[in-house]
Amino acid sequence: MTRRDHIREKIMARVKVDEVTGCWIWTGPTSGSEGRGAGYPRMSLGGQTVAVHLVMWTNEHGYIPGKKELDHVCRNRLCVRPDPKHLELVTRKRNILRQWEARRAAMVCEEVG
Repeated sequence: MTRRDHIREKIMARVKVDEVTGCWIWTGPTSGSEGRGAGYPRMSLGGQTVAVHLVMWTNEHGYIPGKKELDHVCRNRLCVRPDPKHLELVTRKRNILRQWEARRAAMVCEEVG
């Protein structure tokens, strides 16, 4: 078994597939509820605590360029599926704009509902 296979197997052992959304939901530990990166999946790998969605992406697609970050297109931060419908490489600016768009849409839905 290759290192990549081992990492994929380790991650998938703690994933539950949401049949409705297609999200791969992390069922293991998260980073908690406070501060930057709050609520994102975490795991131990090589003696370090790492973000699971980042590990899964790099395991399947290679390194993330320095000026890029991953955006949860599906808007579910527990999703670790390395698929363009769920995770996408974007600039920081694009990621922030999408976050604001999602928040604005949620606020409109709350006002209407």
